[in-house]
Amino acid sequence: MMSDVFPLILILSILFCSLVTGLVFGFAVVVMPGIAKLPDREFLLSFQKMDGIIQDNQPLFMLVWVGSIIAIVTAIILGIENLDSDQNNILWLGSGLYLLGVQLPTAVFNIPLNNKLHDMDLMTSEESEIATFRLHFETKWNRWNRIRTFNAIVSVTILLFLLTKL
Repeated sequence: MMSDVFPLILILSILFCSLVTGLVFGFAVVVMPGIAKLPDREFLLSFQKMDGIIQDNQPLFMLVWVGSIIAIVTAIILGIENLDSDQNNILWLGSGLYLLGVQLPTAVFNIPLNNKLHDMDLMTSEESEIATFRLHFETKWNRWNRIRTFNAIVSVTILLFLLTKL
């Protein structure tokens, strides 16, 4: 018999993961293409300012981002006791894709790139240094963000499918 808590945790997981999906999707289709039209220094300054909000641990951002991880892990733990094997397989697939395909690339690729940019003094750097840095940063950051976005959309879809099976 399923506990009353598991469906609520699954819904919370889907909500938080969907909000993260919307954020990375928004960066992929609006933010990055929009600031891509800026000259190198202005592009990097714009990204630095946006990332500065996150680096300052903006409370709602942190609640959603970290909350998505906590909710997913909690759902996995509760799913072991509350789901049949097919449902558990679906949960593990969606959750694993979210953790390994969204959160892991964020930690391994996007955040280190953000930190390198954050450490850069864009007001005193030479134009050639800025242009080289932008090329490396923008190309790599966008590649991993597109990967995160795709994986986030697929993982949320899988979790929504699981919700229909409860």
